[in-house]
Amino acid sequence: ASTNHPDAELSQNAIIGLGVVSAGTNNSRVAGLLRQLSEFYSKEAGHVFCVRIAQGLLHMGKGLMTLHPFHADRMLLSGPSLGGMLVLMHSCLNLKDTLLDKSHYLLYYLTCSMNPRMLITVNEDMSWRPVTVRVGQSVETVGQAGKPKRITGFQTHTTPVLLGVTDRAELGTEEVLSVSSILEGVVIVTDNPDYEAEEDKK
Repeated sequence: ASTNHPDAELSQNAIIGLGVVSAGTNNSRVAGLLRQLSEFYSKEAGHVFCVRIAQGLLHMGKGLMTLHPFHADRMLLSGPSLGGMLVLMHSCLNLKDTLLDKSHYLLYYLTCSMNPRMLITVNEDMSWRPVTVRVGQSVETVGQAGKPKRITGFQTHTTPVLLGVTDRAELGTEEVLSVSSILEGVVIVTDNPDYEAEEDKK
C-alpha cells in the first residue's frame, strides 16, 4: 500500500487522501488502518501529524459531517466548497513546506466544504420537530411521464436521520409540508392545512 511507501511525501499524501475520501464516514477499516499507521510511524513527527489529520477527518463531527462540494441532490456544485478542498489538495503537493511547516492553518479552508450528513426537520420558529421520512437510493426521473417514484428500496425513519451520498429522502406523511423541495440538511416544515387525520375522516 502507498501508506507504507519508503518515499515520505508519497506515504504522507496517501494517509491524508485516506482521510479526505473517508471524511465523516467512521469507516472501521480505515480507522483500523490509521491506528496501525500511527504505531508504524510513531517516531516520524510529519507522518504522525498526517495520521492525526486523517483520523480527525474520518470521525468528522462524530460521523455527522462530511466533505462534499455538491448539494441539492448532487445537482449543484458549490464553488467555495470545491475551492476549500482544492486548497488542501494543492498544499499536499509540497507538504513539508506547507502543512508540515508554518502554513498548517491552510487546513481551516476545509470548513468551506463541510456539510451535515443528516436531515433535521424544524418548525418555522426553528424548534425541533420529528417527522416520518422515507430514505432510499435516489432514482433519476427526468423526462419520465406521470409521477414516477424518486427513490427505491426505501426505509421509513423518524427525523433526525443520516443520509448517505446517494440517498434521497421524502416525507412519509401528509401531515406536514416542507418549505424546501429537496430534503437535506436542516429543513423547515409547516402544518398541512388540507390534512385530515384518520379519525376525522370517519
